Amino acid sequence: MSDNSKDAAYWSANLRLIIWSLVIWAIASFGFGILLRPLLSGIAVGGTDLGFWFAQQGSILVFLGLIFFYAWRMNKLDREHGVDEQ
Repeated sequence: MSDNSKDAAYWSANLRLIIWSLVIWAIASFGFGILLRPLLSGIAVGGTDLGFWFAQQGSILVFLGLIFFYAWRMNKLDREHGVDEQ
């Protein structure tokens, strides 16, 4: 493979990972916390309804989980494409 096609494959995988991470975060924060809150009001979590929990804590925890997942996956992707720091 040429260098340009290797670079394109690397950035394509990187952008795909970023887009999916943003979609998951948007669903967790905006979707569950705002749009689907009335549907989630009957499910109790920690003394409050699930929609409120997602709006206050769940979206933050999902975001933190996505940060760790992104770092792990990017390290793996860097090794696969030969651009790791080691």
